[in-house]
Amino acid sequence: MRFCMITTFYPPYHFGGDAIFVRALARALVAGGHEVDVVHCENAYRLRHDGAPVMKPESDGVVVHRLRSGLGWLSPVITQQTGRPGLKASRLRAVLEQDFDVVNFHNISLIGGPGVLGMSRAPVNLYTLHEHWLLCPTHTFWKNRAQACDRPECLRCSFHSGIPPQLWRYTGLIGRSLEKVDALLSPSQYTAARHRMAGLSPLIHVLPLFTDLDLERVDPYVPPSRPCFLFVGRVTASKGIVPLLEEFSTLPDYDLLIVGDGDLRPELQLKYARHPHIRFLGALQHRELVPVYRKATALVLPSLAPEVFPLSILEAFACGTPAIVHHSGGSREAVDTTGGGMVYESQAELRLALRELAVKADLRHALGQRARAGHEQHYSQERYLDRYMDLIETIAEKKRRLFH
Repeated sequence: MRFCMITTFYPPYHFGGDAIFVRALARALVAGGHEVDVVHCENAYRLRHDGAPVMKPESDGVVVHRLRSGLGWLSPVITQQTGRPGLKASRLRAVLEQDFDVVNFHNISLIGGPGVLGMSRAPVNLYTLHEHWLLCPTHTFWKNRAQACDRPECLRCSFHSGIPPQLWRYTGLIGRSLEKVDALLSPSQYTAARHRMAGLSPLIHVLPLFTDLDLERVDPYVPPSRPCFLFVGRVTASKGIVPLLEEFSTLPDYDLLIVGDGDLRPELQLKYARHPHIRFLGALQHRELVPVYRKATALVLPSLAPEVFPLSILEAFACGTPAIVHHSGGSREAVDTTGGGMVYESQAELRLALRELAVKADLRHALGQRARAGHEQHYSQERYLDRYMDLIETIAEKKRRLFH
């Protein structure tokens, strides 16, 4: 089969887990004998990053179309303001007019907005909900750059968040564009419920993600000389990094490793430079994450904004590492499903969870085993692809019967 993935970001021109997953899915399909094209917007990446990315593009059998405009940042800005491809329309049309069997839209915010959804000619069209962008201009339900959203005040929030208001959101463009989509794929029950409450027309299928970390085997866990906890993600306020660092600044007997980059990293790295047990490792390449996860006592995910389904939890579970997660959105679903971690609501509960895993080797061992077993049972690449391909065939067969 021929697949096309439409996404704003794609490695190495990316910032978060959505692009990492799109690459994993594309590679898995290629390994299964399918043909895969990926289209993304390089200008969108350069809106927030000057210069070349740290990583280099890899040759993996995926055909990648990197859209670049001579007008640079103006291309994604036009898309953000109009909800349509704008300067990218001709390039997108040239790709999407090919004979694809499936077009899977991912993060479309800056590559085409809702307007790109109607450009596909494929028999099957899917949209994966990596973020809450269909419902929230900030993508994350992070209100006024200060708190999780308690009630919609989108225009005011856009101004406070530094996001130009998108008037097209009030025209019905999203609803009309989604009529071209056969199914929405939600990585979590939480995100599926939020979108169902919004009354979106396509059927919503819950399909948790998978990770393609290179794990030929998982070595037995060897406790470090000091308890070592790990944060992996964007170093931004919505991820809860500030209260996490405040907590660890009072726990000098525990190490904390911060993996990732973001707008708060320079400020926080300077602020905590006098705390030798807190280390900022920056953004690591995917293959470099495995030894870091394996040596960690636990992953800590302190997100304050409601997450969709954090890929870092699956990466930790694949390495046999338990997770301590704040109860925000879909963050807790993998922990609840597998028993491979702990969920907290308050800073006091976080401190208790840290202490228990730091001093109880048998508890850490049991949670690590559940995490690994739960990953294999619920979140493997094979399980995802089986359900993904079954859904595609069901949609295709339904359409064949309808039109023949």
